[in-house]
Amino acid sequence: MERLSEATMLNLPSPASRPTYDRNLLKGGVVHVGVGRFHRAHQVPAFETLAEHGDYRWGIVGASLRSPAVRDRLRPQDYLYGLIVDDGQTRRSEVLGSLLEIIVAGDDRDRLLGAIASPDAHIVTVTVTEKGYKLDPASGALLTDDAAIRGDLANLASPRTLPGYLVAGLRRRKEHGLGPLTIISCDNMADNGHKLRSVVVEVARAHDPSLGEWIEERCCFPNTMVDRIVPAMTESDLDSAAALLKLIDRASVRTEPFMQWVIEDAFASARPELERAGVQFTANVAPWERAKLRLLNGAHSVMAYVGGLAGISTVHEFVAQPWARELLDRLWDEVQPTLATSTELNLADYRDQLMRRFANSALKHRLMQIAMDGSQKLPQRLVAPAVELIDKGHSPRILALGIAAWMRWQSGRNDLGHEIAVDDPISSTTRRIVDSSSTPQEQAMGLFSLASVFPRRLRDDFGFTQLVTEYLANLQQMGAAATAQRLCVTLLGSPEGRCAK
Repeated sequence: MERLSEATMLNLPSPASRPTYDRNLLKGGVVHVGVGRFHRAHQVPAFETLAEHGDYRWGIVGASLRSPAVRDRLRPQDYLYGLIVDDGQTRRSEVLGSLLEIIVAGDDRDRLLGAIASPDAHIVTVTVTEKGYKLDPASGALLTDDAAIRGDLANLASPRTLPGYLVAGLRRRKEHGLGPLTIISCDNMADNGHKLRSVVVEVARAHDPSLGEWIEERCCFPNTMVDRIVPAMTESDLDSAAALLKLIDRASVRTEPFMQWVIEDAFASARPELERAGVQFTANVAPWERAKLRLLNGAHSVMAYVGGLAGISTVHEFVAQPWARELLDRLWDEVQPTLATSTELNLADYRDQLMRRFANSALKHRLMQIAMDGSQKLPQRLVAPAVELIDKGHSPRILALGIAAWMRWQSGRNDLGHEIAVDDPISSTTRRIVDSSSTPQEQAMGLFSLASVFPRRLRDDFGFTQLVTEYLANLQQMGAAATAQRLCVTLLGSPEGRCAK
């Protein structure tokens, strides 16, 4: 079988689609940092729609700050790849062509800065996960004790971080007399645009106060909400994609039909007509942002740790358990009082839609994938709503269970005795706390002492910390499934039949 490329894509079988426009006409209007699966399944299809409608300003120059792996898979394919959309009943495939190239910063730093400073560039989009912003997850402050950030604050000749590269590129742009950019975070963080602006401006001011002022006043950092489930690809998945395309594609991605992108309507220069691709522009992203972070992402984290401990492998297998569906419903009931209200967002419909998406067996969304980087995700997904609920006089029991399950996860073994990989920036610290603790109380309080995860307000709430300690003890003694079922039945008064195995 031949490899997908410009030359071979003409042989794509129907119903596979291919770009109908001339890729040579595309300009590098978008610089994207972090060309992972999510970007290739979310932002690229949106800009692809514009190219198909004859607007060639929005070709994408991709960038990886570290690994060359994605570039090395895509370069032999002329940066073409297949997007496989599967709803559990039918699959459709489409080859996308709006990704023009991928620059690996470590190999060609100057080319990346040149792309940001190009007259063609209007937008920088970013998907680097929470840890790429170099922010303290609990306080939101720049991690000035991080070695890479310290380097960028001292010298931008060789940037090492996302804020460093953005500042160096914008400085070059300002020096060349070019206009400002719109820089769009597409990562799952509350106020993601505001947070990205704060770190970029802080690094810029450390080098040149006038540059910091130019960025702060003229560049735009709109808040956004992004949503599409994009599981990791296995070798078997790649083989299935090749069978569908009749071509070898080492960079294909698979996803669900659902796709949502809500962007605050604040742009420094040209704004793409992304409405054509179903993107929503709004004056206030907060209702969508909070609903997604606390209903979808919060549920994902609870599923990852409770389900992963119970030996469940995927999201659809988790929600197939009656007790697990009940647990998610109770979680959503619990956090709903913390959500912003909006006439544009029906929360009941959103919850129903989420449960249907979780049940899509075609995605095989692995809980181990979701469990990664938990220390970076918990502050926004579980900790922040727990603090808000406590301040409102509530006792957030499901959130407490989710946090306890994360604590139990740090032991590196599930309830079946199988070893699990704790993939997290602070895993060495959490493991040391676990190994030095002789009781659930010691382990819970040791982990609660992590200021980057838990704010003092939560650590000092005796009722909540004791609740988490109780659930941690139950998880250790009874296992995750039995603990969750008992919580549904005994504490929340759920009909026992709905929580049965």
